[in-house]
Amino acid sequence: MSRKQCIAMLLAGGQGSRLGALTAKIAKPAVSFGGKYRIIDFTLSNCANSGIDTVGVLTQYRPYQLHEYVGSGRGWDLNEIGAGVSILPPYATQEGGAWYAGTADAVTQNLDYIKSHHPEYVLILSGDALYRMDYREMLATHITNNADLTIAVMPVPWEDASRFGILTTNEDHQVTKFTEKPEQPDSNLASMGIYVFSYDFLVNALEEDAINQRSSHDFGNDIIPKALADGKRLFVHEYNGFWKDVGTIASYHETSMDLLGENPEFDLFDTKHPIMSNDSTRPPHYIGPDGRVDDSLVANGCKIMGTVRHSIISTDCVVGDRAIVEDSVLLPGAVVKNGAHVSRAILGENAVVEEGVKLGSVDTTKDTAVVGNDVVIGKGE
Repeated sequence: MSRKQCIAMLLAGGQGSRLGALTAKIAKPAVSFGGKYRIIDFTLSNCANSGIDTVGVLTQYRPYQLHEYVGSGRGWDLNEIGAGVSILPPYATQEGGAWYAGTADAVTQNLDYIKSHHPEYVLILSGDALYRMDYREMLATHITNNADLTIAVMPVPWEDASRFGILTTNEDHQVTKFTEKPEQPDSNLASMGIYVFSYDFLVNALEEDAINQRSSHDFGNDIIPKALADGKRLFVHEYNGFWKDVGTIASYHETSMDLLGENPEFDLFDTKHPIMSNDSTRPPHYIGPDGRVDDSLVANGCKIMGTVRHSIISTDCVVGDRAIVEDSVLLPGAVVKNGAHVSRAILGENAVVEEGVKLGSVDTTKDTAVVGNDVVIGKGE
């Protein structure tokens, strides 16, 4: 078997605690997003659209639904023989078993998977952001610079730079300094947590890190600073497209609303770089005789008998007679019963809002209302 040029390791084990009720029962990358998708779809689609056919998905927190969803990878054309998607949960060895200690440790525990493919390069990704990127361009940057490690960066407003890991570079785009959340940043290039490693350097760096008892076994905290201190060739690849971390309720709601409109900044209908999904085929959505839908995404299998405005309605949702849903996100199977009014809210999977209940507020100064999966909101709650 010929040596693969590049494989991807997708870190998808995060609990996503900042998403509160939405991740109480499932892993963050498995959370429904955009009507018929899940958050992990965007990164997997980037891999497929970039010609990367071998992806290891590293799972950990409440992984069952994510395992079931990813399946064989067929939904993203990632199910070829000798390639495809592999689910990589933590496992026990003769020395025992433990959860991944950090992002680097997660990859270290799966070095045998990487070595079995013996690629020239390894792409490290996370499964919790909304963006389109052709990883081939980043790989070309890495090869041109004869780099040990290339880090994707995005220019951020200077006033926001202190919230990120910031990379300082010279005129050749080589990294000269890496600072985590600097008080006085000297650069506005923020790390996106997307890395291309040369194979030999990655293996050596992870094996050294694994025996360092003072390490937190994290790429940002340990691997990158040590590589820089050791004089390794670190470069940046600048990205200037749409990129949003949907890791908080506020960003999840805001980014969902950004999908709406005639010319959204992130276009789900782009056929050149399609977003793929493993969503099973459902019947078409149905708009009842008194149903009204305005400026919204409505997925398959829905029944809309009431009014929906500026909202995202995921697969198999129901909006009852005289019910109103506005500025909201309904995850798969959510039900808003007759006469209920839902405003600026996120309803979890299979959540129910009973008849006549008012949930949420049009007041944008108040937090977005969030209802967890399978929760029933009745009068007085």
